[in-house]
Amino acid sequence: MVRLRIDLSYDGTEFAGWARQRELRTVQGTLESALTTVLRLPEPAQLTVAGRTDAGVHARGQVAHLDVSEEVWAAVGDVALRRVAGALPRDVRVRDITVAPEGFDARFGAIWRRYAYRVCDAPGGVDPLRRGSVVWHDRPLDETRMNAAAERLVGEHDFASFCRKREGATTIRCLQEFSWARETPTGAEVGPAFRPVIVATVRADAFCHNMVRSLVGAMLAVGTGRKPVDWPLEVLGRAVRDSGVHVAPAHGLTLEEVAYPSDGLLAARVLATRRRRDGG
Repeated sequence: MVRLRIDLSYDGTEFAGWARQRELRTVQGTLESALTTVLRLPEPAQLTVAGRTDAGVHARGQVAHLDVSEEVWAAVGDVALRRVAGALPRDVRVRDITVAPEGFDARFGAIWRRYAYRVCDAPGGVDPLRRGSVVWHDRPLDETRMNAAAERLVGEHDFASFCRKREGATTIRCLQEFSWARETPTGAEVGPAFRPVIVATVRADAFCHNMVRSLVGAMLAVGTGRKPVDWPLEVLGRAVRDSGVHVAPAHGLTLEEVAYPSDGLLAARVLATRRRRDGG
């Protein structure tokens, strides 16, 4: 067998999330269907992904893997990327298909995932050309307060307060980076039409369900002054869901990048991640 690494991007607007669902349009279902046809697989393709995104969430740097026979890859490998491009709808693109190194696992081999969340607080709303990936917040945001609150959450913690817990799954995560920066206009953007956007960078070894959007929701409350800077840290310490934490809208969130260790360390990383997720 050959393990293929698949790098892809998608606009999540019209997808019911990544995971395959009966009678719903999903990224996984759409991509698996295209790969099954293009690679002429005897059985439907079965993808493993770095991070399952929710309905409406976008991805610029998603990674998945697929196992196929050597014969299948030898027959179509040279033209697979071009043929997949022709078989996919315009809102999902495969950027590259390569033979993965020994020990590669798109999910368990990742050392971190980086998301961006984009918010516009201009009084008149979001630039209509960016409405699909930027959320409008109708009150001014203070990114200095948001950064002060965000940096208190960096590190390894139990993020149960900011997650939708799943049976048997741990909510302990290492939040490696959480910061906010306001975009500045460049080139043709300079002028009265520019709508300022504040971008959150959120990077962790992994994320539990709704974690990023819940963290963003808490920061928005701090940014408007509705909650004090120390409030998100207090919520974190309780390790239970807080009704004051609102989940931010999905369309402001984009999976930007997934990172992996060097080839020689892949197998060890996969083993360590599986043990941690299983509680071992």
